[in-house]
Amino acid sequence: MAEAKNVSFDAIMADLKARKYVPLYYLMGDEPYYIDKISDYIAEHVLQPEERDFNQTILFGSDVTASQVADAARRYPMMSQFQVLIIKEAQNLNNTEALERYFKSPMPSTILVMCHKNGTVDGRKKEYVRAIQSAGILFESKKLRDRDLPHFIETYLQIRQVSIDQKSIQMIADNIGADLSRLTGELDKVILSLPDQQDRRVTPQVVEDQIGVSKDFNSFELRDAIVNRNIFKANQIIKYFDENPKAGSIYALLPLLFNYFQNLMLAYYSPNNQSQEAVAAWLEIKNSWSAKAYMTGMRNYSGMKVMQIISKMREIDAKSKGLDNPNTPPGELMKELIFYILH
Repeated sequence: MAEAKNVSFDAIMADLKARKYVPLYYLMGDEPYYIDKISDYIAEHVLQPEERDFNQTILFGSDVTASQVADAARRYPMMSQFQVLIIKEAQNLNNTEALERYFKSPMPSTILVMCHKNGTVDGRKKEYVRAIQSAGILFESKKLRDRDLPHFIETYLQIRQVSIDQKSIQMIADNIGADLSRLTGELDKVILSLPDQQDRRVTPQVVEDQIGVSKDFNSFELRDAIVNRNIFKANQIIKYFDENPKAGSIYALLPLLFNYFQNLMLAYYSPNNQSQEAVAAWLEIKNSWSAKAYMTGMRNYSGMKVMQIISKMREIDAKSKGLDNPNTPPGELMKELIFYILH
């Protein structure tokens, strides 16, 4: 895998908004959201509308050769300071020698955007990688980790002057997951539903109304019941899930609980596991309030029990995929797991 320059999405966007451009933006990685945001911004803001007909071109890597891209990049703009050349699906380009030569001496009047999704540049092509880095920016768009989702949601809304409580954040994160395109689409829908007033807030009721997640029976509430060993509430939610399979399934629940208990196991090894802030830093959680669940978990579950729970989860995960399980339905596997955790 190629090593990207130490440049963040926010830093790239800040320079673009300040009209500070480089000849090449090589955007690669497994998270298409940031790649699309950067390339779309360049397409919409570098040139004036009247300049785009002659100076903005979008090509697809499966339809052109590297030589054709290099030739197009060497053209001069017409009655404009820049020409913008965007290559979608750049991962489909083969025989990149012509591009490597171009990257070593790029046209200062061309802004070339290479969109390489679902992977990265082959790190074995060291000269090619160095040529990219010498010409401009090599940016890797990485999938967001589940533990980073709450911070992303909160920040996304704050920028749009919308506040949100912790429960609503977790409800959205648990229900939507780390597909940022879908997540931001749902957040935009929520924002549009809010009244046009100064104090705009997202509450569990808003999440329930707009995204369709029950504010009382959802994976966040189930995790909370498990953390606090509230057997009655956990059984209520499991019964609701059993009757409403779309509200929650073992396939969505297992990763959520595994992530929690895996982090809980790590929390025991924190140099200062009596401090919520120290545990948050140890687990690399951006918001210290998120560590509260781990403080409670360490009080309610021993380290040995946590290890046993993780082992049980692996067993249930295998059974949910049909291994050593001829006929137990997913709902019963979920009940078996929750009973094991709480007893």
